[in-house]
Amino acid sequence: MKLKQLGSNQTEVQTGRYNVLFSYETPVAVYDNDLNEYLVTSTKHSVTTSKHINAWLPSGNRHSEQQREQEFFDRLVTIS
Repeated sequence: MKLKQLGSNQTEVQTGRYNVLFSYETPVAVYDNDLNEYLVTSTKHSVTTSKHINAWLPSGNRHSEQQREQEFFDRLVTIS
């Protein structure tokens, strides 16, 4: 596992399969290395968190990526 500070209040945790973006202390997006796809939370968070997500995505747009409920991300980091 590797922890990478991306900026103020934004961190990426890299595991074997997943790269997980945290905004503040909340996991909000994932890159799945096995499936080669990005998943983002469908939950509306703060403006700053939306900026963190958009800056992290290669498309720069959270709505162009597959969305999942926030619970998906919460469960992912509890079992990883």
